[in-house]
Amino acid sequence: MLIRNRRRSDCHESEVTPEALYLSRRRFVHGSLLAAGAAALPSHALATSGSQYADVDSVDAPEWFNAKLTDVRWQAVTVKGEPVTPYKDATSYNNFYEFGPNKGDPARYAPKMSTEPWAVVVDGEVSKPGRYVLDDLFSLARLEERIYRLRCVEAWSMVIPWLGFPLADLIKRLEPTSHAKYISFETLSRPEEMPGMRAGFSLIDWPYVEGLRMDEAMHPLTVMAVGMYGRVLPNQNGAPLRLVVPWKYGFKSIKSIVRISFLRSQPATTWQTMAPQEYGFYANVNPQVSHPRWSQARERRLPGSLFSPNVRDTLLFNGYADDVASLYAGMDLSKEY
Repeated sequence: MLIRNRRRSDCHESEVTPEALYLSRRRFVHGSLLAAGAAALPSHALATSGSQYADVDSVDAPEWFNAKLTDVRWQAVTVKGEPVTPYKDATSYNNFYEFGPNKGDPARYAPKMSTEPWAVVVDGEVSKPGRYVLDDLFSLARLEERIYRLRCVEAWSMVIPWLGFPLADLIKRLEPTSHAKYISFETLSRPEEMPGMRAGFSLIDWPYVEGLRMDEAMHPLTVMAVGMYGRVLPNQNGAPLRLVVPWKYGFKSIKSIVRISFLRSQPATTWQTMAPQEYGFYANVNPQVSHPRWSQARERRLPGSLFSPNVRDTLLFNGYADDVASLYAGMDLSKEY
């Protein structure tokens, strides 16, 4: 179902793939032999489901999500030699400031957020603007499990098994015009269900906004996630729809998306606007560029403890350099951070 809206007058790639992006995709495919092998298997061999993950809370998922589970491409992309973070840690240690500043606030307060019905407004430089109900966005998509590293700018990290589909597929369907050079995303703003928005200490100018360059958005690693650990997304992890960009710091992977805008120029994003000396627009994981208040050379892989902190070296582009470094050829990553 599509409910048409007028374009917003204040929202200022074609589908032809640039050569650099094409070569990046070739490397991505070459480095993802597991995905290719999985695609060649019969569907019953892929349907390992999320039951392999321990202690995952059962939940009543929407009908559109349950229907997609029968045809998931499990382990389409994996992280070699790194165990998946336990579900309990991935869902209890989160940044989602709409619910509060503490890591436990999202798990405590987000369950009260209503995620049905849900709609996403699409506007700007696009041929098919409108207000789309959630299941319509996924009607042609086959879900894939993408097991990615997640690196927070605060120097902690996890390994998460996401369920989603390439953002590029959605972009092609929406048909951006040749003027669309950037894409921005906006998080739900609902103060009555989000206590962090009502707190006096909050300095954030809501709603939360993030953005990507169009070639970043079209990269095959960039995913729109609707689930994790074989189930629908928990509210505290960005239900029902979030962005996942694994080579960037976690704050770029915006949660609970209600607006997607195609723009001519670079959008003003939340953290860059608040503290540009600390948070750049690109926010690529880079161990050689420190945050002004701490080093980014190492990270704590969760879970950990006082006596076993599980500290490791941080990898350039979070370990995805072979796939994405060409996007930034010629750029000074110490300045374009």
